[in-house]
Amino acid sequence: MLEKALVGGKRYWTWVFFLLAIIGIGFIAYLKQFTYGLGITGLSRDVSWGLYIGQFTFLVGVAASGVMLVLPYYLHNFKQFGKITILGEFLAISAVTMCILFIFVDMGQPMRIMNVILHPTPNSIMFWDALVLSVYLALNVIVGWVVLGSDRKGVAPPKWVKPLIYLSIAWAPSIHTVTAFLYAGIPGRHYWLSAIMAARFLASAFSGGPALLIILALIIRKYTKFDPGKEAIQTLGKIVTYFMITNVFFFGLEFFTAFYSGIPGHQHPFYYLFAGMDGHAELVPLMWTSIILAIVSIFILIFPAARRNESILAVASAMVFISLWIDKGFGLIIGGFVPNMFEKVTGYWPTLPETLITLGVWATGFLVLTILYKIAVSVREETAGVEIEH
Repeated sequence: MLEKALVGGKRYWTWVFFLLAIIGIGFIAYLKQFTYGLGITGLSRDVSWGLYIGQFTFLVGVAASGVMLVLPYYLHNFKQFGKITILGEFLAISAVTMCILFIFVDMGQPMRIMNVILHPTPNSIMFWDALVLSVYLALNVIVGWVVLGSDRKGVAPPKWVKPLIYLSIAWAPSIHTVTAFLYAGIPGRHYWLSAIMAARFLASAFSGGPALLIILALIIRKYTKFDPGKEAIQTLGKIVTYFMITNVFFFGLEFFTAFYSGIPGHQHPFYYLFAGMDGHAELVPLMWTSIILAIVSIFILIFPAARRNESILAVASAMVFISLWIDKGFGLIIGGFVPNMFEKVTGYWPTLPETLITLGVWATGFLVLTILYKIAVSVREETAGVEIEH
């Protein structure tokens, strides 16, 4: 089926070469980082995780969100998700690929990645995070490819793939739960030291991921002959609505706990993120943008009439995605480091090389996604979107 990715119109190839150009620019910036080290980034002794790890954290949630399609379709026989499930599985592959690349570029010395394989440390959460991500990537590659191949032939998938599907359903929440444990288990980082950190991660994952999938499904419908299904898109809109409300509620719980308790250590990250501290207010505009987008998107999505208008739904989904990207990709990580344990504020903002490398990784992920979606859409167009009983 890979040959289908080599056939496309002018729009398709323009997009592919655009992504390749961004990847090339990002790779050149990475060579500079490889030569000079992480000193060319905005990272410091006090803020040792930044844009790279923020993107990693956010994208783990996007990857985990695929379960919101797989679970209803395979466990509850929700037929409306039949056409769109493969899109969720392939999105998960793209997201995990980017997660791995962001860890790679954040390592400084990428050869150290081999230490995870050659010298495993089961007492480290990092080890388990690498394990669950690798297994989840393998599950989605196998399941997605086998199911799509079976659909192309017009036959039911082989029986041996069913246990892998069920395993992927159970595995998906684990990848974001373990990622949450990376933060929640660190003493002295008050912004992360929360019993509901994993719950917050899953709520944001199950709203941000489906929001992106809605946008992708609408783009596919507009530019190809494959229709993912109006009812499937509307159901995704409901999922985004419920989980975005839950995500904002969880954030409100953290805010209440910090300020009602009056514990300075819990309050200071909120001050830094939303008001600035000691002359450092780099993230204040971004964080307020995230809050405004979250509230406005919920206000739009709670009205069924607004969700049924796909143009409005697309705008609201974009608001949800951007809001969560800011919160997870910037606020969550930096807020945990500022102020440090000695109450000193060290500001952070990504440098140009750091930003270019990040764009290069995102472009790589979207190139993988473009190729996989091109194959999936081509197969679906051949089969006229007919679903085989799984």
